[in-house]
Amino acid sequence: MKTNVGGIDRILRIIVGLALLAWGWYAQNWWGAIGAVPLLTGAIGWCPMYLLVGLSTKKAEAKA
Repeated sequence: MKTNVGGIDRILRIIVGLALLAWGWYAQNWWGAIGAVPLLTGAIGWCPMYLLVGLSTKKAEAKA
């Protein structure tokens, strides 16, 4: 699986994911569990939606 989520995108996904999970826990609401999606995609650096639309926020690696 080739990563397609870049640095700033990964950080934002992790922050948003943690915030949604915390909100769900605080509000005692299961909707906060949706925060697991951006948290997971940020943690592994791969987004299936990006793959479907052919998008990548990761910088191209230099070939030696």
